[in-house]
Amino acid sequence: MPQDPAADRSVPAARTAVTSPVGVVIRPMEPADAGQVLAVYQAGLDTGLASFETTAPSWEAFDAAKLPGHRFVAADGGGEVLGWVAVSAVSARRVYAGVVEHSVYVRPGHHRRGIGAELLRELIGSTEAAGIWTIQSSIFPEHTASLRLHQQAGFRIVGTRERVARHHGRWRDTVLVERRSAIAGTE
Repeated sequence: MPQDPAADRSVPAARTAVTSPVGVVIRPMEPADAGQVLAVYQAGLDTGLASFETTAPSWEAFDAAKLPGHRFVAADGGGEVLGWVAVSAVSARRVYAGVVEHSVYVRPGHHRRGIGAELLRELIGSTEAAGIWTIQSSIFPEHTASLRLHQQAGFRIVGTRERVARHHGRWRDTVLVERRSAIAGTE
């Protein structure tokens, strides 16, 4: 019998910390990470390449919006959060129970070290274990490093949404990317 992802999308099998790249541990996000997670988020927003948002939310709003079983941080040996990944439901409709939208952020100065790739790998594992069949995101076309990261992680470009919203006073396009699982939702 196929697993019903709507039954409990938020609680995959127990996951433990994984070490990779050198000296970096990928582990479940905890409330104690809140300040650092939001600081990494704000640093990404400040680039103008990460999101239409311009200010990171409060931890309470972040926590309420993200599915608890699919949030991970990359931390160094001293506990500094170097990056994070998390998902939100795309719809409350049952037919989309296996589809989530994700965000992945890496602290400035730590890009191109494999952190984003490891965070995505951990996210893919947790979502597939929970029966989630599609992970999607929207990326600004100018953010070529993020597009490349996602393609290397098995995401495909679905298309470009032109002039989808205003950001800092100008209309912006986004590129919709998705990764369809070869494990979950195949029946």
